[in-house]
Amino acid sequence: MAIPAAEWTSILDIKDFSKTFDGTTNVLENISFQVSKGEIFVIIGPSGVGKTTLLRLINLLEFPSAGSLMIKGIDTTPLTQKQRLELRRKQGMVFQSTILFNESVYANVAYGLKIREVPKNEIDEKVSKALKVVGLEDLKYRHAKTLSGGETQRIAIARVLAYEPDLLLLDELTANLDPSNTAKIEKVVKDVRDTFGTTILVATHNMFQAKRIADHVAVLFNGRFIEVGNPQIVFEHPQNPLTKSFINGELIY
Repeated sequence: MAIPAAEWTSILDIKDFSKTFDGTTNVLENISFQVSKGEIFVIIGPSGVGKTTLLRLINLLEFPSAGSLMIKGIDTTPLTQKQRLELRRKQGMVFQSTILFNESVYANVAYGLKIREVPKNEIDEKVSKALKVVGLEDLKYRHAKTLSGGETQRIAIARVLAYEPDLLLLDELTANLDPSNTAKIEKVVKDVRDTFGTTILVATHNMFQAKRIADHVAVLFNGRFIEVGNPQIVFEHPQNPLTKSFINGELIY
């Protein structure tokens, strides 16, 4: 049952989230945090510590082994498959390895709107707005397969933005990009928040990126949040020795 908007304070409220595979392997354990509307929340940590799994759980692609997830005041635990799909359609997730359709940029960005049966005139307007935010409005009719890696990632973001999700999940979005394209993507992330008011979760192993874009940061290690807070405080005055080792490049995992 949904809670009226006036009564919920966090777009995400996660309590004691755990995920076990094969009944034995704990990927996530007792994860609890909240994310406010319009916030950029960055999850950092070495590769393989559960960042992608956490995003997939939030995106309702998988079920937690324990714990609860509230999205905009809605308890996702008792939802039917149809209700989960409806809630997922209000989110957008962009993976590290982006796959675009073998069509034009316009067709790629319009896809999510078409399956939602949005009227054609609205599709044109929303596609143009999304492409403008990512700085690629001039490529509307370019074939998607001719784009560079950085352009492809920005089109992937635009494809999600077109249907104006409440929550945007970004998984290692710049891991394979050069510094110039990384800077462009980071600017897009901030512009998306400022233009649409979108709440954004970013998973990355790049602590410098987290410092540049995060409102709040959480350090994930061995399936647990070992430190959560303001990025300046977390990076300059870490309380957990593991956080300090990760920042100093001394953490062997």
